[in-house]
Amino acid sequence: MKIAILSRNTRLYSTQRLVEVARERGHVVRVLDPLRCYVRIAPGSVEIRYKGKALHDIDAAIPRIGTSSTFYGTAVLRQLEMMGVYTPNSSDAVLRARDKLRCLQILSAKGLDMPVTVFGDNPDDTTDVLEMLGEPPHVIKLNEGSQGTGVVLAEKRSASQSVVEAFRGLYANFLVQEFIAEAKGSDLRCFVVGGQVVAAMQREAVPGEFRANLHRGGTASAAKLTVAEKRIAVSAAQALGLGIAGVDLLRSNRGPLVLEVNASPGLEGIEAATGVNVSEKIIRHLEQHAGKGAKRE
Repeated sequence: MKIAILSRNTRLYSTQRLVEVARERGHVVRVLDPLRCYVRIAPGSVEIRYKGKALHDIDAAIPRIGTSSTFYGTAVLRQLEMMGVYTPNSSDAVLRARDKLRCLQILSAKGLDMPVTVFGDNPDDTTDVLEMLGEPPHVIKLNEGSQGTGVVLAEKRSASQSVVEAFRGLYANFLVQEFIAEAKGSDLRCFVVGGQVVAAMQREAVPGEFRANLHRGGTASAAKLTVAEKRIAVSAAQALGLGIAGVDLLRSNRGPLVLEVNASPGLEGIEAATGVNVSEKIIRHLEQHAGKGAKRE
């Protein structure tokens, strides 16, 4: 099978692991910088080139598209889809997950529980928007932030107002959510592949920090999920159309809450914390679904 990995950095752990495991299993792998791909769009013609050469005979593509290249990267992925290339995460699914507001709206329509969230654009409505949410603390986050960037905890209503005004001054899209105090600075990262949770870890924030992201200095350990936690993680991934997803959950007094769904979840933290070869599970998933050239055992 010929596999393309859309990644801007070949040195990233996740990219290297996927290449390593795919080659171990007998596949041909190529890492493509999506920003170096370019396409020709015409009736009855689907063409994509990379560094001057046409791309063809690709069986599967794994998108590892960062937030800074979402628009262009998903356009390239869409072109590959038009060529009949299998991908576990379609361009539309990546876009649904990348837009936090859209993601939460989709999940809420499916009845999946999450922290109460409010959104408003006009400064004149800020007071009423915060009233809809309730008493602080409030979590204010950029709509397309990642790895904990653009996330602020406001412990007083005046602080919430100030942060909201600052984000508006930057013309940034943002959400305001209820703070789940009982989570105590920890969350669960559930790694979903092909409709199953294949690995899970609990992340703990460092003292004085409420964000449990490993990029923020948090620590991780293997987690044992409840049946309800597995169910909501899988349901969240499926609601967005993601075959591969990192679903972040909070343990609350009213049950598991979906915090975020990541379409390009990192592999280093989850593999180190759990000892599970998640990379192999991803490649096996491609083998089962990519059709021609797939390795069968």
